[in-house]
Amino acid sequence: MLTLVNWPPVALAQVVKSVETVGMTVSDMDRSVEFFSKVLSFEQVSDVEVHGAEYEKLQGVVGARTRVVRMKLGGEVIELTEYLAPEGRPIPSDSRSNDHWFQHIAVVVGDMDKAYQQLRAHKVRHASTDPQTIPASNKAAAGIRAFYFKDPDGHNLEIIYFPPGKGDPRWQQKKDKLFLGIDHTAIVVSSTQNSLKFYRDLLGLKLAGE
Repeated sequence: MLTLVNWPPVALAQVVKSVETVGMTVSDMDRSVEFFSKVLSFEQVSDVEVHGAEYEKLQGVVGARTRVVRMKLGGEVIELTEYLAPEGRPIPSDSRSNDHWFQHIAVVVGDMDKAYQQLRAHKVRHASTDPQTIPASNKAAAGIRAFYFKDPDGHNLEIIYFPPGKGDPRWQQKKDKLFLGIDHTAIVVSSTQNSLKFYRDLLGLKLAGE
């Protein structure tokens, strides 16, 4: 797995400043807002409805009318979009982690056991069997604990715990809350080299680990 962070290294990529937000399309906005706020402690930032020719051209969807809600956890923001019209297709029920459309966001937790119990109390759908600890054979990530699950629409999500000395130092400083923020988003690609050319060389993201 490659980890890329925003850091424009060449003149071509200087126009790319940062990653603003991670977006997901949902089928029922009220249900999704309740899930992210009650289960994962996100706070709603904005709620707007948009439509018009400009949005149709931007999204490539004729007749698009959407409700867009932004939600914040720590310093990071996700953007949820519900298509009021026309209605889109659901995520395939047999999707797996190696499918090319796979994507997830990783929510950092201060205590994995308590966070996992919180998810179980809300009866979330498991993707992992239970929280897993990265083995010592992977020196860069040894001791990190992670658990994959799904939101009401079937989007893959992750909770991740960084032990002392692992991950961004900021995650060691925020221990007053259970859910701390978003560490990264991950996508499956068919060619690592082609993806590096696109995300690193064209957009200017920096290779932070592999």
